[in-house]
Formats: sequence, C-alpha cells, structure tokens
Amino acid sequence: MGSKPRQRSTADERRQTVLNTAIRAFAAKGYYGTTTVEVAKAAGISQGYLYRLFPDKESLFVAVIEHCSQRLRENIATAMASVTSTEPSVVLAQLSASYLALIADRDLLMLLMHGNCAAGEPAIREAVRRCYAQQVEYVRAASGASDEELHHYFAESLLANVVVAIGADSLDAPWARTLRA
Repeated sequence: MGSKPRQRSTADERRQTVLNTAIRAFAAKGYYGTTTVEVAKAAGISQGYLYRLFPDKESLFVAVIEHCSQRLRENIATAMASVTSTEPSVVLAQLSASYLALIADRDLLMLLMHGNCAAGEPAIREAVRRCYAQQVEYVRAASGASDEELHHYFAESLLANVVVAIGADSLDAPWARTLRA
C-alpha cells in the first residue's frame, strides 16, 4: 500500500493558518514584541512566504484585528439567535454573558488589548477604530439599546477585558470583587 500523496494547502488555507498563529504570537508579546520571523516559524512557513501573504508586519497585525473583529460579530450573532426578548436590557445582559465566554479565549482577549496598545500606528489605529465601530453599530442594531445603554454595555465589556486579563476574575480580594460587581 502506498501512502497518499501529500495534499498542498491553498493560499487561503495558509493565510488562515498564519492568522491563527499570529493571534497567538501577538497575544503573547504584542505588536512591538513579535517578529515576523517568529510568526512564520510558528506557522511552518518561510518569512518570504509570509511576506507574499502579508506585505509587512503592520498589515498582518491589521488582518489579525479584522479577523478578531469578525469573531466578535459572529459571537454577537450566535448570542442573538438565542435571545428571547426584545427588551434592550435583557438583550444586552445576554450579549454580556456571551462576551465573557468569548474573552475566556486568552489569545483573543490579549490580542484585543494589544491592538489598543498599538493604536499609535495609523493603520492599526484605523483597524481598531473599525473594530469598535462595527461592534457598536452591530450591538445597537441587534439590541435596540439607547446610546446610554450602549455606553454602559461597552464600559462594562472593556472593564471585563482588564479584569480577565489581570486574573482579577479569580481573586477573592475586596478590590477585585469591586471591579467584578
């Protein structure tokens, strides 16, 4: 019996592999601390091939932010499929629970945090702005919430990012309980 011929990956499959690998790499060390050599090596490709998929590190990071933004929208859509109320406060509560489950993926969470930190780079700033704009408008349309309700929802979500990132969600200390309240 002969072995099956090796099936080559398509460029789209390789691109997806690189994006997933880059999420882990950038989540661990941030935009400034991660090299394209590290991403390419972790993805099992040459740095030259990485540059054929993404012209530079900045465009790779922007693509990663856009990929994570899509995951956020998919999370909202999935949560909305099980919402049984049209009351904005109920919808937002269910979206909050879904978001908390999503940011349990530490790589996604840390990538989002690093995206905010690298927003001094113009292209990254624009990608992060698009991500926030898309999330706000998607939640607004899905929930019917007022600007004040949306402000509260996103303020709590951003605080949840910090609480989870620093591990305060598992601490039994007065300050941690206050942040989780």
